[in-house]
Amino acid sequence: MFSVNAQIKTPQPSPFTKIEQVVGLTDVTLEYSRPSMNGRTIFGDLVPYGKLWRAGANKNTMVTFSDDVVVAGNTLKAGAYAIFITPSEKSWEVIFYTDTNNWGAPKTIDAAKVAAKVKIETMQLPMKVETFTITFDNLKSGSAELGFIWENTMANLKFEVPTAKTVAASIEKAMAGPSANDYYAAAVYNLSEGKDLEQAKEWMDKAMAMTKDPKFYQLRKQSLLYAALGDKKKAISTAKESLAKAEKAGNADYIKMNKDSLKEWGAK
Repeated sequence: MFSVNAQIKTPQPSPFTKIEQVVGLTDVTLEYSRPSMNGRTIFGDLVPYGKLWRAGANKNTMVTFSDDVVVAGNTLKAGAYAIFITPSEKSWEVIFYTDTNNWGAPKTIDAAKVAAKVKIETMQLPMKVETFTITFDNLKSGSAELGFIWENTMANLKFEVPTAKTVAASIEKAMAGPSANDYYAAAVYNLSEGKDLEQAKEWMDKAMAMTKDPKFYQLRKQSLLYAALGDKKKAISTAKESLAKAEKAGNADYIKMNKDSLKEWGAK
C-alpha cells in the first residue's frame, strides 16, 4: 500500500497567459491558453471551418475592459467577455460573449449573451507561427487592435476606447475647480490633524456654500471646526442644525454627539 503525499506537477501543453495593456486611459486584460501546432494542420483541420472555436485552449479566452469600448460600431460595456471565433477560409466571425464561465466553446450560442458579433478578414503570413498568439497591436490614444496569429494565418480586430471623452471630462472638472466634496475633505483633514484651521474654515465655508442641503454629519464637522477656532456662537447654531437633521434621520449616534457638544459649549 503506497501513500502519495505530494502532487506531481508537469508542464501544461497549452500554457496559460495573462496580458495587461493600457490603451489610452483604459485597462485591458487578456487571459487565454496557448496551444501549439506540434506538426498538425490547424485551420480547416484541427480548427474546422464553420465551427465555433474557443480562440485558444482549455477555458475560453477572456478579455476585460475597464471602460466601455466600441468594436465595429458595437458598444461593449465595461466588464469581461469570452471571445469565440468561427473561422472560414478568408474571414473570421468573432463573438464577444457575456458568459465567461465556459470551459471551451458552448455547444449552442445564446443570442441574449452575444454582446457583439464582428466579421474580420484574415491574411496569410510568409512563415508559420508554432504557438497560438494574441497580441495588442497598433496602439493609439483612442484605439488598438487585437491580433490573432497561428499557423500561417493572422487576423486583426480593432477596438476603440473613450480616451477623448475621459480627457474632456477631466479637463472640464479641473477647469471648474474643486468640488464641494474636495473642499469638505480638505477641511476635515486639516481639522483632524490640527493644521491651519483658518484655511480649513475657508474650505469648509466653500463646501457648504456649494452644497444645497448639507447632511447632519457635514454640519457636525463644521460645528467642531467653529469650536476649534473659538467661535462658540457659530459652533452652537451649527450643532443645533446638525442635531435637528440627525433627529429627523433617526441617527442616535449623531444625536448624542451633538447634545454632548451643545452641553459642553454651554448652549441654552
